[in-house]
Formats: sequence, structure tokens, C-alpha cells
Amino acid sequence: MDNLGVVFLSEVVGTAILVLLGTGVVANVALAKNKGFGGGFLMVTVGWGLAVYAGVIAAYNSGAHINPAVTLGLVASGATEFGAGVPVNVVSVLVYIAGQMIGAILGAVAVWLAYKQHFDQEPEAASKLGVFSTGPAIRSYGWNLVTEIIGTFILVFVVIAFGRNGEAGGLAALGALPVALLVIVIGTSLGGPTGYAINPARDLGPRIAHFFLPIKGKGSSDWAYSWVPVLGPILGGLLAGFASTALLPILA
Repeated sequence: MDNLGVVFLSEVVGTAILVLLGTGVVANVALAKNKGFGGGFLMVTVGWGLAVYAGVIAAYNSGAHINPAVTLGLVASGATEFGAGVPVNVVSVLVYIAGQMIGAILGAVAVWLAYKQHFDQEPEAASKLGVFSTGPAIRSYGWNLVTEIIGTFILVFVVIAFGRNGEAGGLAALGALPVALLVIVIGTSLGGPTGYAINPARDLGPRIAHFFLPIKGKGSSDWAYSWVPVLGPILGGLLAGFASTALLPILA
């Protein structure tokens, strides 16, 4: 139980830092009167990659999943133990995901506090929601789902492939800098259609925060789309886990 407590706290802190810095770079680029206003999508992708770097460093003791798709992908790959010596079972999976969701909500609340005046002066409701959650460039739920599946598959498959070197499963298996570079290249290569959630907690947690926070003129939280950046990454992570059991022994 002590190990599960460490895992929970580690995932809360790591995911909160991930979401605070990741949504923070979007706020800097998208909200009115910011010094980074108009910085563009490349700035956002680099910011998210480095946000993952910081989250992995903070959550290293748990294996730094900071993403339910990674946790579930490891389960699908047949892993028997997570980071911190925690056995893979229903309870440990729920602890990981609970920590990730709570951390994501806390990180989103923190970014709202940091940018409170800019949220108040931003006239566009869509820009405010875009700080918290992803949205498609072209709304087509089926194809948006495909994009999220592919992006998350790459993330989780590479994570598991690195983990074959004997490190504990999770983003920490890559080391903080390689996983940051991986997230950046997924963003620059596959992020355009949907904004690349590739992490159910990263999208759903902030969307929940957007729903309950007293944000001036915030508009809808777009729940009609919200299932795509949850289901897509989950499916992508599971497919990567299953594929790793068939492919990685051959590739190794």
C-alpha cells in the first residue's frame, strides 16, 4: 500500500506539471494580450514536449505514466509490474488513472489562475476552450478518432519498445529527454488534424476544469467531441500494447 501511495502522489504531481505547462503554452499563444500571442503551432508542440519532460522528471518514481493510454498499453503488453515495484492488477491500474485524472484537473485549474486576466479579456470562447482541451481542425468524428489512435499508438509502442531494455514500464523507460522529443515529433507530424491529445487525462481533466471554473464568457465545453480524445488514445494504447507482444520479440 505504501508503494501505491507513492504511485498515486507521483502521478498526480507529474500529470499536474504536464498539464500546467502544456496548457500554459497554449494559453500563451492563444489568449489576448499575452507576450507569446500568435506564437504558432510549432511553439505549442515544443512546449508540450518539454511539458512532458518536466512531468516525467517529477513522476519518475511511479514510472511516469502520466497518461492512462500508457498505463493500459502496458497492461495489454502483458507487463506484470509497474514502476515502484507495483504489481499490475485492477487496483494499481485504477490508482494510476485516478492520480492522472486528479493531476490533470489540478494542472488546468493552475493555468487558469496564472492566466486569469487574459481569460477575462479574451473575446473568443473557442480560444478559451482551446487552452484546456483539443478540438479538430475538420470535425469528422470517425477520422478524428483514427488520427488519435495512430498518434497514441506511436507514443505507446515506442515507450514499450524502450522498456524492453529492462527499465520499469512507463514514459520513464525512455528517459525524460527522449520522450519529450517523441512527443514533439508526434505533434509536428500528426498533431494538425486534432491537436494530438494522445492522452485521455490530458484532455478530459482540463475539459472538466473548463466546465466548472467560473471563466468569463467561456461558452460550451464541447462534450459532443469529448469522447474522441478519450477513446482514441485508449484504443491506440491498447493496440500498441497488443502489437508489441507480437512485433517486439521479432524486432529485438
